[in-house]
Amino acid sequence: MTETQQWRVEFDADVTFRNGGSLSVRGFRLDSPSPELDDNTVADALVRHLGLLMVGTVTVTNRRMLAEAHKGSRGIETTAPDRRLVDLSHPIRHGMTTYPGVPGPEISDHLTREASRVIYAPGTEFHIGKITIVANTGTYVDSPFHRYPDGTDLAGLPLDRLADLDAVVVRVAGDGRRSIDRNAFLPFDVAGRAVLIHTGWDANWGTEAYFAGHPHLTADAAEWLVEQGAALVGIDSLNIDGTHTPDRPVHTALLAADIPVVEHLRGLDQLPPSGFRFHAVPAPVIDFGTFPVRAYAIL
Repeated sequence: MTETQQWRVEFDADVTFRNGGSLSVRGFRLDSPSPELDDNTVADALVRHLGLLMVGTVTVTNRRMLAEAHKGSRGIETTAPDRRLVDLSHPIRHGMTTYPGVPGPEISDHLTREASRVIYAPGTEFHIGKITIVANTGTYVDSPFHRYPDGTDLAGLPLDRLADLDAVVVRVAGDGRRSIDRNAFLPFDVAGRAVLIHTGWDANWGTEAYFAGHPHLTADAAEWLVEQGAALVGIDSLNIDGTHTPDRPVHTALLAADIPVVEHLRGLDQLPPSGFRFHAVPAPVIDFGTFPVRAYAIL
């Protein structure tokens, strides 16, 4: 093999989808960076090349390498035509429940308008509110300190991991599955981007249905997002992990890699697949791992 030799892989594949249906290809060819590829790498490359969404399984057979010039691949960019803001956070109300067993916020007056009138000049009044709140309230961001005692706290999170992030939306809403594995993410270039998972679960916000059977990521999905270098991962559901068992592999993997997690998003159905900026900045509290955010997107 010379230094200029290029390779392609030819193969058959059968693809099933999370929302039903299947796809079969025979004698399909893709560019290869090397003369040796395994079936899993080929499967990932096929999903990316075709931009397949909601992939369940990919089975590759009859794989063979060809000494052949590269042909290139296709890419699709989606952008919104007009600039606008989309609010992605749930409002915080007195006594609301964000997560079972976590007390709701207590909102009251520190200084009422009536009491302020004796302090300030005639015609001048102010209100100063008081709120007692658990960190995990409403739409919030988790920093590594939430999971690890030596992890970066809210004050230490760099703004470039929370604000003005190029973002993509991964849509799995309506597929009827609770577990979201790595196949859902394969069509997307997530490196350096906020990855927002649209499950549609936010439609249950404020009801008992929100607290049971929520969609969540699998450990292999989290590992893939870490490997690909995602900047932030958010979801519009109760928890990015499954809560039916006490382990939390998704938080464990993402926060160990300094990837902030945003939970309880809403309104992701209003966003395009890509071509927008995402913001979710908490107060910079020292020695604190989680705090509510006003998450929003700029289209």
